[in-house]
Amino acid sequence: MERVENTKKLAGLTLFITGASRGIGKAIALKAARDGANIVIAAKTAASHPKLPGTIYTAAEEIEAAGGKALPCVVDVRDENQVRDAVQKAAAKFGGIDIVVNNASAISLTPTDQTDMKRYDLMHNINTRGTFLVSKECLPYLNKSNHPHILNISPPLSMLPKWFAPHVAYSMAKYGMSMCVLGMAEEFKPLGIGVNALWPRTAIATAAMEMLTGGGESKYYRKPDIMADAAYVVLSRQPHSCTGNFFVDDDVLNEAGITDLKQYACDPAYADQLMPDFFLEFDQAQLEKFMGNVKQPSYAGAAGGKATEGGNVAGLFGKIENMLSEELVKKVGASYMFNVKGEESGTWFLDLSSGSGKCGKGQPTVPADATLTMDSKHFFDMFTGKLKPANAFMSGKLKISGDLSKAMKLEKLMGSLKSKL
Repeated sequence: MERVENTKKLAGLTLFITGASRGIGKAIALKAARDGANIVIAAKTAASHPKLPGTIYTAAEEIEAAGGKALPCVVDVRDENQVRDAVQKAAAKFGGIDIVVNNASAISLTPTDQTDMKRYDLMHNINTRGTFLVSKECLPYLNKSNHPHILNISPPLSMLPKWFAPHVAYSMAKYGMSMCVLGMAEEFKPLGIGVNALWPRTAIATAAMEMLTGGGESKYYRKPDIMADAAYVVLSRQPHSCTGNFFVDDDVLNEAGITDLKQYACDPAYADQLMPDFFLEFDQAQLEKFMGNVKQPSYAGAAGGKATEGGNVAGLFGKIENMLSEELVKKVGASYMFNVKGEESGTWFLDLSSGSGKCGKGQPTVPADATLTMDSKHFFDMFTGKLKPANAFMSGKLKISGDLSKAMKLEKLMGSLKSKL
């Protein structure tokens, strides 16, 4: 079976989906619409945005074209009155609410000292409070449904410090959504309401992901369709017997008999080199699969001497210095410090925050947005495209402190170096 087939199990049911104007939320909406479901598009975007394509109205048009019925509602999930008004409108139009998908979320991958309280409040008010509020307001209607489900797009709960240390504010806010699953699944069990979480194994190509990483890396992502198909499988199950689970998208599909996951890759040529998402453990076999088992060759350093295994770090920075430009600064816009360990240990900096950029040995001339710590034998491979930062990070070869989203923007520079070495 190539894709999850529409079985009409959601025909006539009403789904209240937050953040459904684009990305994963819209993909789930379109999948349900093909069954003939009613979709309440609860999102903020009523007018087009230059960096975020799609509005509640364009999403409604696509849902109707797919065979569903749509109710676009301007909803900021932080606003209790807006949520309550949308819920009441949905119940009046469609006769009730059967399924809630809490998809709306805010993200900022920043450490404590770089997280302002406005951003902290935004994440907690949208992610945790918004999920709780929407579930609470929909509860009276779910309690009357013959197929009541709540599905939160949130990760499995894991109290390992590594999931908190790089971005504790975001982790707390996202885990708050998962704690809603943990508590509500048990609380609502006597009511027969299924409450579950769904999370992607890999990065998903969404507008938010493009903004977070600076764009240009979608070949390492999967399409939102994989989350839509997995959500469809979960929401088609009987709610009284499917509750309290923390599902991962490809596990759900494998269990449903979907073994060809290459079809979900944005670029099938990179289907075995996908960027892992946060909050999931990977064993060695999985890491090797994602890293593509690429053999790491040695290169001669730019300084002209014979490179040691993994390359010559000084020579590498010589190459980087020759590549610096105002255009590169505009693309990246951040400052970095590198703590290189092992045979070629030392401290290096790369300032791509202003002018045409600077780099060299020693401390950065401006405060570093992110500090990367890595053994020299892996450092060269990462900067020449043989090892992706995300995979190095997930496998423990790379440690990052500071702004993780700015650290990921280095892939632009790495891609350029790959063609020059």
